[in-house]
Amino acid sequence: MKGTEQFAPGQSPLPLYVQIRDNLRRRILEGSYAIHERLPSENEMMHAFGVSRITIRQALRDLHNEGLVFSAQGKGTYVSKPKAVQNVQRLQGFGEAMAAQGYEATGRLLGIRQGKPSKPVIAALGLPLHEDVVEVKRVRYLNREPVCLESSYFPLDIGQRLFSRDLSGDIFPMLENFFGIPLGSAEIGLEAVLADDETQDLLGLKAGEAILRVERLTHDRNGRPIDFEYLCYRGDSFKYQFRVERK
Repeated sequence: MKGTEQFAPGQSPLPLYVQIRDNLRRRILEGSYAIHERLPSENEMMHAFGVSRITIRQALRDLHNEGLVFSAQGKGTYVSKPKAVQNVQRLQGFGEAMAAQGYEATGRLLGIRQGKPSKPVIAALGLPLHEDVVEVKRVRYLNREPVCLESSYFPLDIGQRLFSRDLSGDIFPMLENFFGIPLGSAEIGLEAVLADDETQDLLGLKAGEAILRVERLTHDRNGRPIDFEYLCYRGDSFKYQFRVERK
């Protein structure tokens, strides 16, 4: 079975099911198991790893909970399409959030330009009606699969400095580490909309498919709006995760 040649249970203090889970997770994220490929059966994994059925099921349960695999009754366990999970308890860029989950997150710049924005962008950033902004448009990839079309808008004093930068990764760390702008908070809105032709083409969607459109307005620590974004995610590849409390 793929990956068992690197499995040495006696060399780790971790429980066996954790070692097997981590082994399978690594193989899935590395692409050794392709999307929708069937994993070995429980019997095959029991023999390959030399463990009990309950240990295999514990490992698979964790992979299910992470969204890395799914089961078809009577047919087995299959690799899921990678799904980005963004926890909105923290203000993070796409790459920051995905790297923490072990995914490869990359980006492709479609264009950067200075120009007149729409009224919603002007209103969100609190700018005069005649003011230009800088728009950055990118496609974001999760494990090399396109999952998000981003359109980000910045006030001129920030946006003009982006023209000379590599914009294939997250912009948030750039704002903090290179521009000296401490980030504070963000307002987030979510809605399901039909994908337009451009979004369908760039994200590989079929006509009439819905997307999750996120509007995110980010403020610096002093409360100034500095970044307004439309983030258009494939509905089958992204999930926002919330935690709320009743007080």
